[in-house]
Amino acid sequence: MAFVKRRSNKKKIKTPKKDPIFVDGVKPRPMYVDYKDLELLGKLTNRHGRIVSRRKSGCHAASQHAVARAIKRARFMALMPYVGD
Repeated sequence: MAFVKRRSNKKKIKTPKKDPIFVDGVKPRPMYVDYKDLELLGKLTNRHGRIVSRRKSGCHAASQHAVARAIKRARFMALMPYVGD
């Protein structure tokens, strides 16, 4: 007789990640991320210097586009490295 593993009926409730760009839960208008804010941009890049995906960062689509634009500007202005350590 084979052992059958049954799934539990408990559903895991995922708490949605909060968008790091939103201030107090309010979407900034216009959507702009300052390229000189290196503390925020550093949180949104990994140790290799790559831009973190939306799934991991918790950003909405509009804020992720603004983050990518700000990181690329900061790299061009030599405020951030293109390649990590």
